[in-house]
Amino acid sequence: MAGGWSRDGAVNEQIEASISEELERMRARRAPVGESLTECAECGEDIPEKRRLALPGVKLCIDCQQERDGAFHSRPGINRRGSKDSQLK
Repeated sequence: MAGGWSRDGAVNEQIEASISEELERMRARRAPVGESLTECAECGEDIPEKRRLALPGVKLCIDCQQERDGAFHSRPGINRRGSKDSQLK
């Protein structure tokens, strides 16, 4: 049941859209593409052969990849489509 000016099911549609966008974002950064490098693109250390075979297209050594994965990436954390605050401004 929707309230106010929204139609029935609008809230569920917003939730589904948010989930779909997040899944698409995760799929987009899933795997590297292209040929693996033998040396790390950032630090120049050798990339182990087992890592290159496990992740075709890998460009970073394990240490650099862990550092990059741990870095903060700003992205919107709220669903602005349904935010009443955004409608008040």
